[in-house]
Amino acid sequence: MGTLEAPPPHTTGSEEDEVSPIEEVRLTVTNTDDPTLPVWTFRMWFMGLFSCALLSFLNQFFSYRTEPLVITQITVQIATLPIGHFLAAVLPTTKFRIPGFGSTSFSLNPGPFNMKEHVLVSIFANAGSAFGNGHAYAVSIVTIIKAFYRRKISFLAGWLLIITTQVLGYGWAGLLRKYVVEPAHMWWPSSLVQVSLFRALHEKEEQRMTRAKFFVIALICSFSWYLVPGYFFSTLSNISWVCWVFPNSVTAQQLGSGMRGLGLGALTLDWTVIASFLFSPLVSPFFAILNILVGYMVLLYIVIPLAYWGFDMYNAHRFPIFSSHLFTSQGQPYNISAIVNDKFEINRQKYEEQGRINLSIFFALSYGFGFATIASTLSHVALFYGSEIYKRYRASSKGKEDIHTRLMRQYADIPSWWFYLLLVVTIAVSLALCIFLNNEVQMPWWGLIFAAAMALFFTLPISIITATTNQTPGLNIITEYIMGVILPGRPIANVCFKVYGYMSMAQAVSFLNDFKLGHYMKIPPKSMFLVQFIGTILAGTINIAVAWWLLTSITNICQDDLLPPDSPWTCPGDRVFFDASVIWGLVGPKRIFGTLGNYSSMNWFFLGGALGPVVVWVFHKAFPKQSWIPLINLPVLFGATSMMPPATSLNYNSWILFGTIFNFFVFRYRKQWWQRYNYILSAAMDAGVAFMAVLLYFSLGIEDKGLNWWGTGGEHCRLAKCPTAKGVEIADCPVN
Repeated sequence: MGTLEAPPPHTTGSEEDEVSPIEEVRLTVTNTDDPTLPVWTFRMWFMGLFSCALLSFLNQFFSYRTEPLVITQITVQIATLPIGHFLAAVLPTTKFRIPGFGSTSFSLNPGPFNMKEHVLVSIFANAGSAFGNGHAYAVSIVTIIKAFYRRKISFLAGWLLIITTQVLGYGWAGLLRKYVVEPAHMWWPSSLVQVSLFRALHEKEEQRMTRAKFFVIALICSFSWYLVPGYFFSTLSNISWVCWVFPNSVTAQQLGSGMRGLGLGALTLDWTVIASFLFSPLVSPFFAILNILVGYMVLLYIVIPLAYWGFDMYNAHRFPIFSSHLFTSQGQPYNISAIVNDKFEINRQKYEEQGRINLSIFFALSYGFGFATIASTLSHVALFYGSEIYKRYRASSKGKEDIHTRLMRQYADIPSWWFYLLLVVTIAVSLALCIFLNNEVQMPWWGLIFAAAMALFFTLPISIITATTNQTPGLNIITEYIMGVILPGRPIANVCFKVYGYMSMAQAVSFLNDFKLGHYMKIPPKSMFLVQFIGTILAGTINIAVAWWLLTSITNICQDDLLPPDSPWTCPGDRVFFDASVIWGLVGPKRIFGTLGNYSSMNWFFLGGALGPVVVWVFHKAFPKQSWIPLINLPVLFGATSMMPPATSLNYNSWILFGTIFNFFVFRYRKQWWQRYNYILSAAMDAGVAFMAVLLYFSLGIEDKGLNWWGTGGEHCRLAKCPTAKGVEIADCPVN
């Protein structure tokens, strides 16, 4: 693993070649490298594999809970630093040889814990958190089959589905590296945040309150406090005090409920609520929080009240104001099981008997805004960034190498046949899954080829957009819409197509983003690839194992109408995934958003979204001195509530509040404290509640040892779910 008596850090080229053409990169990334630093060390493998396994377990475990906390790599990035230094201090430095490796000597402790080891540990952790998604996307297919449709899927089919969808995009992503990783103009803004944090963490500290000490103190506080909202007083998780003041008013509870309403005044003292769905507010810049605040306020407190109380759009009074469930025209829950036949396809006769599917006004408009987000992203990027993207792509293909690419030339590159082999094997296994286990996944072999071709086609342009603008257009709605039109009536085929078409592209972009981080940090490419690949396989395997365990051991998991009021196992994300499988797959878009459905007018959102940025761009050209006009980012405004549902107004209220406190007030008036401790506090809060939640489950939850008093009875907004139309009878609701 080499010696640490390194020569002076290596640089190349003339002085004018020693800088990146991108100013943000010049200010953040160093132009030096020490190629003698060891990276394949025992402590890197130990901490990397352990953190990958731990995060994949915790994130899958939390994904089924009402507040699905996602623990990202930043927690491991901070927590492993003192552990790495500890291992460097206590592990033996004795060198030894392994038979078959010639005269090469090894050591469990080759020297001080270095930044390159730390980067690879974080890459392992990133794979464990499914690159920030929490868990492998395809696990939701297994969940909806077993928990919602109450059908069977084998463990082997589930595992193959998860692994192939996670790995498929790696093949062509590796072949695209020379276009979107090596060029200096493809600078991937989000990776600079990681570079900054790594450099800050590895600076020498001389203050009394070191980052490591602060992390431990904050972790202990977070761990201890979660015992209160997590067990003794769970109502503190959703303080909807308006419902307490007006216990018999449907309208007041619709306004005040943080879980089933508009959340006026709703607050929380539970970090899992704050950080669920939108991730930690402490790591989101304030301008992003402000954009989300504006979009959230417009939709929730202007559009929804007008649509519900003002115009009664789509007979909104017959349904709850905020719900991700599906309903009949009379406001009753739609019996999905009744319209699924023995072949796991739609039973048209039973569907006609129940009638068209109806959505709550919020759920319907959330799809409309989703359509607008997709269309506006494409037109916004084309108008405001199109020329820049084109110039940078031209510069990347014609320009000379920058300092970072030249420094990486001293490391052996990954042979192209690695990626070709990975691509061929993954597609072959996926085809075998679609052919020999077709009764479980429903998708025909041509659907797989179509999905893979679609993902491959979009990977390069979306990677370029992400690398230059930090915006990543999603394909999830487009993929499920297309498959729903081509092959309606097959819900599992639809979600499989979506996962292969959307997730393989998303994985490819994440793979390339991590590779750019390794490029900036001067990590050997082969090490980067192997860590990403091994981490993905390990994480996917643990994801399916944990999901299988919970789905088979928790009674009525994901069935919120059958669970106790304080049960955390409501699976809000999987509920939306299930509804999407019904809307796009089982019933098909033609019967929801087409001529045979109630919501065909939602398709106008595509046009509105596409034209919106054009209007902004025209005003910007007409009034170039008005600097505020180009700051109107319609994709962000339209997509501000893209996580709702499953996220609720309570999540948004608390996320915006805490994000504003720390990233506006603390950042502005206590900048030095923010610079040293803000990210540390975020990581400690995530880690503390995660460990306590798992401890509570294994010590008390498995044996169902809970408390039963007013403080564990939920948010006490039982009427928020009620319709307000005359004559609609719903259990536990007053009849108007």
